[in-house]
Amino acid sequence: MNHPFRIGQGYDVHRFAEGRKLILGGIEIPHALGLEGHSDADCLIHALADAILGAVGLPDIGFHFPPSEPALEGIDSMKILLKAKEQCETKGYLIGNVDATIIAEKPRISPYVEAMKERLSKILEVETNQVGIKATTNEGIGGIGNGEGIAAHAVCLLISNLV
Repeated sequence: MNHPFRIGQGYDVHRFAEGRKLILGGIEIPHALGLEGHSDADCLIHALADAILGAVGLPDIGFHFPPSEPALEGIDSMKILLKAKEQCETKGYLIGNVDATIIAEKPRISPYVEAMKERLSKILEVETNQVGIKATTNEGIGGIGNGEGIAAHAVCLLISNLV
């Protein structure tokens, strides 16, 4: 028997790198630096995918998309999120809602939040009001606060479709 609800949380962080596009929430954001990573390094998507996978008791995205796999170099993180959603559905759950916080000193995220919500709602097959995205800074504290990268926290609520 499936429990009626499951909750998951995820976290991801990537440092800035030259010569890469900055992709967050599936949206390209104009910035002098992108994020370093084996995939497109979309830390928001990675945190969301880990939240979904964790909610159904599955291993994180590193297990499903190992960075040691050359064929996955530069993969669009939306494919990672879609795989997490499919795994969730295979286990008998639908996404109730997701909520995330992006932590970055720069660039300013708020002008891109609505576009991210629209993109994510299409992939997750939910309404935009079921996707929460907020942005904050680290108040100049630590690596993120010193502008060395971007981090994201995410949570999700899953609802059983078998109850």
